[in-house]
Amino acid sequence: MKLFKSRKALSPVVASIILIAVTVAVSIAVAAWMGALTIGFMGSGERLKVGTPYGWTSTSVKVLVTNEGGSPVKITGARVQGYGVDTIATVKYGNNTSGPVYVQPKATEEVLITLNSGNFESGYEYTIILVTGNNNEFRTSGTKP
Repeated sequence: MKLFKSRKALSPVVASIILIAVTVAVSIAVAAWMGALTIGFMGSGERLKVGTPYGWTSTSVKVLVTNEGGSPVKITGARVQGYGVDTIATVKYGNNTSGPVYVQPKATEEVLITLNSGNFESGYEYTIILVTGNNNEFRTSGTKP
C-alpha cells in the first residue's frame, strides 16, 4: 500500500538556508533580551565606599564617603541602628553646610550624620546606612569610644 504517490521533498539546500535563518533570528532575539537585562543592572552606576565612623558626639558622627563610580551620587538621608537608636538621621557636609551631600566621581566627601532622636552611647556599636537619591543603601558600622 502506497500512501505517498509523489516523492517531492524540500531541497537540502533550501532546508539548510531556512535552518540557518531561524537560528540567526533566535540568537538575535536572545541577544536583545540579554542586552536589556544588562542595561537594567548597570544603570545605577552608584558605587560608594563608606569609611569607618569617627568624630563621635552624643548626637552626631562623621564618615568619609568616596565615590568609586562614574557618575555623581546624591546622598539624601541616613538611618542609624544600634543600642538605644533606630532612627532616621540628617546628612550634611562635614563643614556643617546643609545637605543633601553630592559626591562627584572619584571624589571623597566628609559627611556629618546627625540623629533626629536618641543619643549615641559610649562602648556600643552602631550601623550607619547612607541612602542615595536612587534609593541605594551603603553601610558602615563603628563603635563610639
